[in-house]
Amino acid sequence: MSKRLFVSVDLDGLGDAVAAVQDRFDGVPGLRLTDPEQAHVTLQFLGDTDPARVDDVVAALETAVDDSGVTPFVAEFGGLGVFPSLSYISVVWVGVREGRGDTELTALHEAVEARTVELGFDPADHAFTPHATVARMDHAGGKETVQDAVENGDPDVGRLRVAAIRLKESELGPDGPTYRTIASVPL
Repeated sequence: MSKRLFVSVDLDGLGDAVAAVQDRFDGVPGLRLTDPEQAHVTLQFLGDTDPARVDDVVAALETAVDDSGVTPFVAEFGGLGVFPSLSYISVVWVGVREGRGDTELTALHEAVEARTVELGFDPADHAFTPHATVARMDHAGGKETVQDAVENGDPDVGRLRVAAIRLKESELGPDGPTYRTIASVPL
């Protein structure tokens, strides 16, 4: 049975700060909040993967870290954004402050994507924007509240020392996805 995999940088220790950002969206119609303790930046979504390929993926991630030249760094999370646009919102996210970890995360994404594409995985179909999803919008009932928060809010989530990337499995359940770390690759 295949595993639904992705590569991430986890926001370890920032769950309470993510939850504080989510508080401004409590009860907003049409908005589903994510589990703040599972907040992460997705570097590459791999999708359904044969478990027999996990070792190859981990080896590719180790090579990608070397390729990237990125060593442990501090990233600063804050601000709000949406995908795909303020007029049509499907995802609400907190970002990475410019010059405070975004360059390193982008370098990691590019190296991971290059190595996983070599293994036959699909590249991302959109430009990489380092972010951690805090909510998903199922319908536009609370769109104006979200638009106002994005246009007028600039919350600080905190700083995080990034020292590894992780290969994660996503298990979909009735209460949303649960993530499990399969491998951690140090920077």
